[in-house]
Amino acid sequence: MRAVIVRSFGGPEVLEVVEVPVPEPGSGQVRIRVAAAAVNPVDVQTRSGALTAGGLLPARQVIGIGWDVAGTVDALGPRTTGFRRGDAVLGLSDRLALPLKAQAEYVVLDADAVAAVPAGSDLVAAATLPLGGLTAAQALDIAAAGPGDTLLVTGAAGAVGGYTVQLAAAAGVRVVAVADVGDEELVRDLGAEFFVPRTADLPAAVRGLVPGGVHTAVDAASVGMLALDAVRGGGALVSVRGNAPTPLRGIRVRNVWIRADGPRLAELAAAGLRPRVADVLPLDKVAEAHHTLAAGGLRGRLVLVP
Repeated sequence: MRAVIVRSFGGPEVLEVVEVPVPEPGSGQVRIRVAAAAVNPVDVQTRSGALTAGGLLPARQVIGIGWDVAGTVDALGPRTTGFRRGDAVLGLSDRLALPLKAQAEYVVLDADAVAAVPAGSDLVAAATLPLGGLTAAQALDIAAAGPGDTLLVTGAAGAVGGYTVQLAAAAGVRVVAVADVGDEELVRDLGAEFFVPRTADLPAAVRGLVPGGVHTAVDAASVGMLALDAVRGGGALVSVRGNAPTPLRGIRVRNVWIRADGPRLAELAAAGLRPRVADVLPLDKVAEAHHTLAAGGLRGRLVLVP
């Protein structure tokens, strides 16, 4: 089968599509015939060596690429229950130091990292949900905003930010969305009550809309202290990118470290969230996908199809 790997760090040119044996599922695992695999910023950080430089990814001779996957169950390992061959599924490959990951023709995942796809779902669209949707859901768990509370979401037009807006609004949370001016209609349609252009003086603009500051914030755009300054004393801020600011004014500050969660993913898949696909490319165009992602300006995820 074909799979995307890196043997050395650098630009998109270090990405290789190689022929490797089809992996076999072990106990409690499923093998998925990949229909679609999304390209995420973490793939760029893996390929460039940023994760290794940051101490998150041990050096390996071969490193697989890809977290998000949708496809069909192809084989079951011993003592694996809950799935049958031919089931349409989506899943998350959340371990970093693996020689094979989701950007491949087949991938093996632990069964508890996999969820059924609702009947009739588009597998290309489904492949954009696992990483972004679970990050948003787990960030909101940490933020613990309740109905009627106010929540600031930076990067609200992005994948994680967009899912955060949708999930929070559905729970009765009043969302203040930060995005480009041209994205105001989009984020309001996703459920945001308030809008702040990302070029504005963020703390002043937010406090003008919500006197005293918001109760909580999910910082998906990594603006750090500016987002913290928009939160009221004793509130909470969750950083998506692992660089949480100093917890001033008694604000509870946490990073969200994504983990695979099949049952939660099943809930998200059935929740009617709006996925966004920026473009679909064949697997062997993975380097082109990385160039496009680096150029910025995408609204939605790039998806590779084997």
